[in-house]
Amino acid sequence: MTQASQNNAVDVFMAEALPSDSRQARQLARRQLIVEAVMAEGAIRIEDITDRFSISLMTAHRDIDELVERGLLRKTRGVVSATPTSLVESSDVYRSTRQLEEKCALAEVAASYIEPGQAIFFDDSTTVLQMARYLPSKAPLTVITNSLTVMTELKEMRDITLMGLGGQFYNWCNAFMGQMTRKEIANLQADMFFVSMSAIIDDRVFHQSAEMVETKRAMFESSEKRILLVDHTKFERRALHSFAHLDEFDVVIVNQGTPLPIIQRMKDKNVNVVVAPMKAD
Repeated sequence: MTQASQNNAVDVFMAEALPSDSRQARQLARRQLIVEAVMAEGAIRIEDITDRFSISLMTAHRDIDELVERGLLRKTRGVVSATPTSLVESSDVYRSTRQLEEKCALAEVAASYIEPGQAIFFDDSTTVLQMARYLPSKAPLTVITNSLTVMTELKEMRDITLMGLGGQFYNWCNAFMGQMTRKEIANLQADMFFVSMSAIIDDRVFHQSAEMVETKRAMFESSEKRILLVDHTKFERRALHSFAHLDEFDVVIVNQGTPLPIIQRMKDKNVNVVVAPMKAD
């Protein structure tokens, strides 16, 4: 299989619509998340997949065997890995290529809420990363983040005080998380928290990583104002761990192209929804 056809196979699989059957929908969503995680990290032990996705070893092997059969992954000696033609350099590189136009639109609107002199939390999401380009015009600012990618992006910006959160480093998301990270966050108080998550189900925000949910929740609790950035695909996906209800956010920014019934539903639930316009080609 050529690199182009392999990448196309991955894109087709990741874009598959969720079936109406809830069990099958959860299964497909989980398999899509497994592909995303393995593509990002390169290789993951199957035992780690069972922990990360809270599934049995039998279920993990069943999911992986299906993905191997489709040519998306390979399995050897208890380790599942990306095929050589589909392997990417790092998690943030892989994630940043998906829905890039939507992420840029969300980031531009989100940045409009920032005022000079504020202290802000940035999570490790590649959506929030797109806000970096707008920060020089908002300086001086203090940016607090657990994301190594964000730290690298901001380290040479003038008048940006960068505070990096330590803790255990996780290669798959290029970020620091864990008890040490949460302890540092608890000692801080920021004006705003910008965050993106994996999925929205029944008006609640979810992520596949429990550790990441706990870290982001700590930032959430240590901020005066919370802003969520989500593109339309997040309403089509599933994840395991609940983070917060949509009405707990001060602003929820979605991209133009998010189905109108979804936007109206949020408004009916008293969610402060802002639609980020997409730029014309």
